[in-house]
Amino acid sequence: MNNNEVLAEQADNKNIPQHIAIIMDGNGRWAQLQGKGRVAGHKAGVESVRAVVASARKSNVKALTLFAFSSENWQRPAKEVGVLMDLFMYVLTKEVKRLHKHNIRFQVVGDLSRFSDKLQKNIAKSEQLTADNTGLVLSIAANYGGRWDIAQAAKKLASDVNQGIISLDDINEESLNEQTCLADLPTLDLLIRTGGDCRISNFLLWQAAYAELFFTDTLWPDFNEIKFQEAINCFDQRERRFGKTGEQARNEQTS
Repeated sequence: MNNNEVLAEQADNKNIPQHIAIIMDGNGRWAQLQGKGRVAGHKAGVESVRAVVASARKSNVKALTLFAFSSENWQRPAKEVGVLMDLFMYVLTKEVKRLHKHNIRFQVVGDLSRFSDKLQKNIAKSEQLTADNTGLVLSIAANYGGRWDIAQAAKKLASDVNQGIISLDDINEESLNEQTCLADLPTLDLLIRTGGDCRISNFLLWQAAYAELFFTDTLWPDFNEIKFQEAINCFDQRERRFGKTGEQARNEQTS
């Protein structure tokens, strides 16, 4: 299938995922294949972010969540971590204005306490600038881990029990979900990972319970609009049963 056919198929899709998350993997390997340092891969990956955000907007996706920096990534070489922080600052100072122009709401999710005061202030400023936008919600997961997300949600509920705000019997899946980072967004429909690895690496563990998974060998800097549409096309062909039989699921879709 050529590029035009991929885009044409996208136009005919009936089931557009409302919330897509992406593990943007392969920047370092891409750079090595180019004979460059790992840092060059991260810089090249910014272009893929732009392409995917634009494509998500055109496809009427409601929420896009990108895994930019995990809680485990602090273990990487100090130079690489420094470049990632610099790129983050660049996005906040340059790219957010473009997002705002296109009515995109921007937010950062994760444990932000480890970031510098300057970076935290820029995050807050960017979120405030786009807070009233009504289009695509772009969430950047930074210093984020799925286990951390669940643990901090449980901690909030435990605190509410201790303060008498809720009772122990009020704790259930729904109340815990309301305390997770992306509780205000549509349920995660599609989780994409680039770079060839077939795992979710502690990303959105709670939210991905019934998400469709799409793994591709394409390295992140090579993941463009066409590749993104291929993932959506694949999602459109999946039968989502949520514990029911295929016949039940199909009957619900046609009713």
